[in-house]
Amino acid sequence: MSGVVIIGAGHAGVQLAASLRDAGYTPDIRLLSADPDFPYHKPPLSKSFMATEDAALQPLRGEAFFAQNNIELSLGVDVAKIDRAGKSVICADCETIAYDKLVIATGTSARKITVPGADLPQVYALRTAGDARAMRDALPAMKNVVVIGGGFIGLEAAAMLSARGVQVDVVEMAPRLLGRATSESVAEAVADHLIKAGVRLHLNQSVKRITAQDGAVCGVQLGEKFLAADHVLVGIGAVPMDQLATNAGLSTNNGVVVDAFLATDDPDIFAIGDCVSFPQVHLEAQTRLESVQNATDQARALALTLTGTPKPYTALPWFWSDVGTLKLQIAGLSDKADQLIETHDAGGALKSVYLLKQGKLIACETLNSAAEHMLSRRMIAEGFTPDIDLMAGGDAKALKLAYQRALKG
Repeated sequence: MSGVVIIGAGHAGVQLAASLRDAGYTPDIRLLSADPDFPYHKPPLSKSFMATEDAALQPLRGEAFFAQNNIELSLGVDVAKIDRAGKSVICADCETIAYDKLVIATGTSARKITVPGADLPQVYALRTAGDARAMRDALPAMKNVVVIGGGFIGLEAAAMLSARGVQVDVVEMAPRLLGRATSESVAEAVADHLIKAGVRLHLNQSVKRITAQDGAVCGVQLGEKFLAADHVLVGIGAVPMDQLATNAGLSTNNGVVVDAFLATDDPDIFAIGDCVSFPQVHLEAQTRLESVQNATDQARALALTLTGTPKPYTALPWFWSDVGTLKLQIAGLSDKADQLIETHDAGGALKSVYLLKQGKLIACETLNSAAEHMLSRRMIAEGFTPDIDLMAGGDAKALKLAYQRALKG
């Protein structure tokens, strides 16, 4: 075996294989996936896939794509070790696979909660198709569910469960939902949306234990407060799957450490996606991002490097989340914003929040305003900051006109 070996067949790994072929790469490409399922889109897992009994996984690419592009896809393969000296990976079944270039795209695993009762069978995480299937199978028996964690995955699942008539309680240690992911205004709007849907929120609360009766979950203890529950979903974040890199002597720090070209300490080993700590040009700091956009854009950038036209990774991050009927979209990164400008729709509901740092637009959060989100992505990427009053007016057409005029110079 020669060519490129990719460990991980999620959004990053599959996109890299596709982009390499698009760029004219002709040597062998082998994708190794620990997941037994054919590569699939992950965002639907907490929403449509779990909510619909007979829903199928949405494949990242059709089976014919891999055959037609001579990409060898191996499912259910656990890589045990990277042998840098021998330029090979050793699988758990002792198969040894040689590489010219190796790409680590292992993603993340669900962060585990360490309280008594966390290992009960009615306690779920939601990171893989297997997780989603297990929870979906239990849906008919769910009457009272406690969601631990006020992040995207937990809130998406909470909205879905509530819409099915399940009583949902969300427990969050922080004083508000969505932590550092959004502004406080957007977090409050999401909280209001969930409350109106019947979800009960418990902020500034920590879980003491998950209680059981006759071996099955019966509730969650929060200090002096007890929440009745028959099932629990834990959504307290994710940890990068970087142990292979660590064991191979590569630098890791909340992810596999790479440079602007997504290269590790070893010139023949690269890393992309959710498992990577990279120099984020918009933050001007080393960071790790969990998003489909970041994973796929890093894959496209690395394909250029591996085919002889290297460019540093500079893509603008953007994110989305569907919390019931509320579509939240974020362009840019709001870290250290010092000015926020809110806009509202005709009914007074929050529509968007523009975030600035030292007078420069660095991020925009929108709620059910897709056109405004798309425009903000272009403006931030181009370094264009509209007039403050124009942003405050909330008129997307006027903003677009100002942006187009600026482009014409």
